[in-house]
Amino acid sequence: MTSTANETLRGATSGSALDDYRTLGRSGLRISPATLGTMTFGQDHGWGASVIDSVAMLDRYVAAGGNSIDTANVYTSGHSERIIGDWLAARPGLRDRLVLGTKFYTNLHPGDPNGGGASRKAILHQLQDSLRRLQTDYVDIYWLHNFDSSTPLEETLRTLDDLVSAGTVRYVGFSDVPAWATAAAQVTAGFVRLVPIVGLQAEYSLLERTAEGELLPMARALGIGVLAWGPLRSGRLSGKYSSATAGGKVDTARRELVGDPTAAEYVVIDRVNEIAAALGVTAAEVSLAWVRGRVGITSTLIGARTLEQFDANLHSLAFELPAEARRALDEISEPQLNFPAENNALLAPALQFNGLSVDGVQHPANMLLGSDPKIW
Repeated sequence: MTSTANETLRGATSGSALDDYRTLGRSGLRISPATLGTMTFGQDHGWGASVIDSVAMLDRYVAAGGNSIDTANVYTSGHSERIIGDWLAARPGLRDRLVLGTKFYTNLHPGDPNGGGASRKAILHQLQDSLRRLQTDYVDIYWLHNFDSSTPLEETLRTLDDLVSAGTVRYVGFSDVPAWATAAAQVTAGFVRLVPIVGLQAEYSLLERTAEGELLPMARALGIGVLAWGPLRSGRLSGKYSSATAGGKVDTARRELVGDPTAAEYVVIDRVNEIAAALGVTAAEVSLAWVRGRVGITSTLIGARTLEQFDANLHSLAFELPAEARRALDEISEPQLNFPAENNALLAPALQFNGLSVDGVQHPANMLLGSDPKIW
């Protein structure tokens, strides 16, 4: 990057704060632009944050104005939920001020064929288990964690609607569910007057942009807010990696857990590191700011294994990515999308407008017609 470009990039430090709340989808629910993700809470699997550090993260997040906390029954086999539950129990009056979400799908009961999934029986007992661990009588957002192809969609939707009517669930969200299944659920819910899906969780980062093909456009069209998880792509975009060191800053245990970046990923990683150096900020700040500023993203899930990482993630909210840097990152990370996403984005406007400028956008000419088309 040139010195002139470096001067243009410096000095952008005004970002968004945790109390700059956003409306989630087509609902009346307001959440922080960064949601505290708690998959790392508990060291049950040999990695993650200690209970003491997990509690400290919760305290610091709320003290900074954050109100959105996300967990799941599967996180550290339920320990993440228990840590949050104990934390809430020690702070009377705080529970109703928070937007607490958890997820169902994973079977925590070996030998029980009804222990997981999205059937009525599975949902009901998973919710009761989560409520017990969380020490609360309701969850604000109950997320379907994966797609259950073996359970009728209507059974899942009706059960979730009953839970909202009963007051044990406030809102419904989908996580890691295909776009076609999410769209089918939202349309079905609208036709038969069941509770709608207000939130969608999807992996999204500079190294994982394929959600732009189907999931993100679907969410915008159907009034579903998006929570982006994995914004640092398992630490690849945190600044620890570069092609020059080939992961030299990453400990062996971490490398065994998440693997090494590919050659194509290093191209993006190196550009992120270059821009971060020019701006005088960290690679994590650049990567998180890029996700936070994307169209359709309501909140970004931030999690950490250490307090140092957590504080750095919170600090990133004060940074706003300059337009020039954003354009450079958009270009270097351009994804290869499944058919027909690119066909619709590139060819369809030419077929429709044939070189005209519409709504401020100059569209390409339709090359299929030739330079002097004959219209019969």
